[in-house]
Order: sequence, then structure tokens, then C-alpha cells
Amino acid sequence: MSDAEKPVESKEERAKSRYQKIQDMAVPEQIKLAMTGDKEARTILFKIPNKQVQEAVLNSPRITEIEIVAIANSRSTGDELLRKIAANRQWMKNYQLRLALVNNPRTPVPIGMKLVGGLVMADLKRLSKNKGVSNALVSMAQRTLIKKGQR
Repeated sequence: MSDAEKPVESKEERAKSRYQKIQDMAVPEQIKLAMTGDKEARTILFKIPNKQVQEAVLNSPRITEIEIVAIANSRSTGDELLRKIAANRQWMKNYQLRLALVNNPRTPVPIGMKLVGGLVMADLKRLSKNKGVSNALVSMAQRTLIKKGQR
């Protein structure tokens, strides 16, 4: 078959086939791919509802802070993984990550409470009106705004 006769695979078809390939892998293969694969592979792997695979994605030496922020923003991320993210001191230096954790309704309340005090005024105001998070975090944000002299 010449090059002209080969069917041209669209980007969507390639992504779908890669997604299919990854889903068809055994869990140990998925874990290995999480540690060695590229960003696209990690994104696909994190969507697989297997805690071991998701933890392997978080433990990947190649994962970036941008990916961690995206994971923390995801409403489908479990509280155990959010705890693991919050326990990493290096990652917690990133303000966007702390903000993502506070605004994620699945973040355990004690972790969110610790993070509220470090938010800037604009984010505190948004949090104080956020209906999607725990009432405890909303009231903590409101109290913090009052303490800082703005409401």
C-alpha cells in the first residue's frame, strides 16, 4: 500500500485509540505507564477509576505542578488523593494548588480550614459566596474577611 492509499487517522481517532489501548492494559502495565509515560498518558490514566493507578500518576517523577493543579481542581478526585496532594510540602507552595484545594468540595474540611487564612482578599470573597463547598469553609472565609477588615 502506498502512502497515498493509507487511511489518514485524525487526531481524535489517535486519542481514542490511545485511550482504548490504555484502558485495555492490565493494572501493573498502567502503573508502569503512569511512572514513565507522557502528560497525555497520565491524563488518561488519572481518569481510570483505580486508586492504585491514580496514586501512581501522583507519584510519577515526570508530573508537573500544572497537572497537580488540574487534578486538585477536578471534582472527581477522591478525598484520599486530595489528602496526599495536601501532604506534599513542595506542591503546597503553589498558590493555585492551594486555591484549587479550598474550592474543591471533596477536599477534607480540616485541610481546607488550614488553607483559608493564606488566601488573598479576592479569593476569600469568592470563597465566602461559594455554594459548592462546605459551610464551615464559607463561614471561615467570612470570618477571615471580617478580621482583615473587608466584607
